[in-house]
Amino acid sequence: MPTIKDVAKLSGISRSTVSRVINNHPYVNEEKRMRVKQAMLDLGYVPNSSAQRLRGSKTKTIAVLISRIVNPFFSGLVDAMDTVATEAGYKLILCNTRGSKERELNYLDLLKTKQVDGVVFASIENDWSDIKPYLAYGPMVLCNEYTDQTDIPSFRINHFQATIEAVTHFIKEGRTKIAFCRGDETIGSNLGVDREKGFISALTSHHLSFNKQWLFRNVSSIEDGRNVMKKIERMTDRPDAIFTGSDEVATGIIAEAKISSIKVPKHLSVIGFDDQQIAGVITPGLTTIRQPINKLGEQTMQHMIHILTNRISFLGHTEVLTTEFIVRDT
Repeated sequence: MPTIKDVAKLSGISRSTVSRVINNHPYVNEEKRMRVKQAMLDLGYVPNSSAQRLRGSKTKTIAVLISRIVNPFFSGLVDAMDTVATEAGYKLILCNTRGSKERELNYLDLLKTKQVDGVVFASIENDWSDIKPYLAYGPMVLCNEYTDQTDIPSFRINHFQATIEAVTHFIKEGRTKIAFCRGDETIGSNLGVDREKGFISALTSHHLSFNKQWLFRNVSSIEDGRNVMKKIERMTDRPDAIFTGSDEVATGIIAEAKISSIKVPKHLSVIGFDDQQIAGVITPGLTTIRQPINKLGEQTMQHMIHILTNRISFLGHTEVLTTEFIVRDT
């Protein structure tokens, strides 16, 4: 295991200064501080207090990374995880990345310094090549998000097929001018990519064309949905259906439609995703794709705890859960 002496040698900084950096001493030149931190990263150096924990005791704590704490999907997912974790004697740390690559890597330092025993990714912000080095410090499990860049365990649904089902429903209802919403673009996840592929595949198989104006990227909130509706109202060539990819976005569209010249579902048919509680409460009721949110959270956490308690290899396991298409009024 690398030592403080190795860090000093690689950085070209004295051992005493390296020690001050490790202990967050305020009076260290910023350029020297950066050289020391880079050397620590290159060597995989862990400070002594953390290294002792690394060799021995467990924290009985698991970090769960999410992108938006205000999204009801994540609150339901984490609640299911917490139930399983509590029963097994573990605690969760909720890490809200806010879509930031830097914040995500900072949270992964909790694993490196053994402040947590494992990490669950319910969202991914970085390319997997930047996350992979942290596997040396403990297990990781993917939940909801997924990537073909790694074979760590993942628990998810088939977003490609679910999107095809939504678009096919529109077509059966006589809708042919179909718009599509994507969430935030993340380079480390296949989720958005698979949804877009499913959307194009469904249109192609029914010989329908797609107007690029009807593709809305980086939309994920109710306010984003309102803005999408405003854009549609300004169009001369308007879609007659929209797959929102999110119940929140769909709710924003429906709310804005009530003060718009475009009415749902008369002029614009809407399908959401997740089947959050609001989907069955708003008027008109939202047609949506129900994710098995509780099962996703429970099975993910059960697998993580199984890895931690049995010290088994954690590569190669993928669980694809089924969805349910819920038809309401939109």
